[in-house]
Amino acid sequence: MRRRRCYYRAIRKRRDLSPVAVRKDRIRKARTVLICVLRNELVRLPYFLDYYRAMGVEHFLFVDNDSSDGGGAFLAEQADCSVWTTAASYRRSRYGADWINWLARRWCCGRWVLCVDVDEFFVYPFCDTRPIQALTDWLDGSQVKSFGAMMLDMYPKGPITRTPYEAGRDPMAIACWFDAGNYTIARNWLYCSLWIQGGPRSRMYFRDAPAQAPALNKVPLVKWRRGTVFVSSTHLVLPRSLNQVFEDGGGEKICGVLLHAKFLDTFAARAREEAARGEHYAAAQEYRAYADRAEADADMWCMWSEKYINWRQLEILGLMSKGNWA
Repeated sequence: MRRRRCYYRAIRKRRDLSPVAVRKDRIRKARTVLICVLRNELVRLPYFLDYYRAMGVEHFLFVDNDSSDGGGAFLAEQADCSVWTTAASYRRSRYGADWINWLARRWCCGRWVLCVDVDEFFVYPFCDTRPIQALTDWLDGSQVKSFGAMMLDMYPKGPITRTPYEAGRDPMAIACWFDAGNYTIARNWLYCSLWIQGGPRSRMYFRDAPAQAPALNKVPLVKWRRGTVFVSSTHLVLPRSLNQVFEDGGGEKICGVLLHAKFLDTFAARAREEAARGEHYAAAQEYRAYADRAEADADMWCMWSEKYINWRQLEILGLMSKGNWA
């Protein structure tokens, strides 16, 4: 019943979206499609597009939620991007999930859908040598319909305002550190999923209430079919079988990481803006926690921080696994 409600909500919420540039032929020919909801992220877009184009993403579907920085117009000029715009409430769309579910239902049935935010960079085993189609072909051959990833918060050494971010630059050249440990894992029995929390946001912004720290478990890559819906961003998906991206009977199941480059010099201003808007989960509780400490320009680096090298390092640390994909 919950899946059905999400499904019909998405159909109703299609009225929120106004097409700006919809390249139907390009979408139909694409095997792997990326869907992203964004607002005022123009400075991040050039590198974001370059990163996923190099990975092999064949088409991008963007929902521009009332941007004022020209990001929507920039995307509409890109031949491999289709763009919709809306001034509707992000909160009332279940934080963008309704819009994503509608676009995936309308355009992506039978295709692999990669759903990420503009500050998230997907890393999977052998991503330095194999395109994403190699991964999806292997998943198809293994009868696997979803792919899990842990969100890994990246941060710089020193105050985040020390190095300004410029359009087109790799954000991991600035925010290249992460927590190798400091994570908790629980089972969500209702959705048959894992629930992961911790990392630098937990120790910096939620140390007095770690249970309220953001969830780090995601299912960003799904083979879409009718009836598939994201429930809570990409943290949870229905049918429930799609959340089983871990191994119950021993061994390891293939999984990846989303490098989360939120903590750049734009972070403090963005935290204050979103805290004031109140459009995020729980009346923007997370962003209010960020805004309360943003003025202090805290240094997230600590003596246990690790500097990012590549996916093999993350596998050695136990943060991702290639499973039996050789």
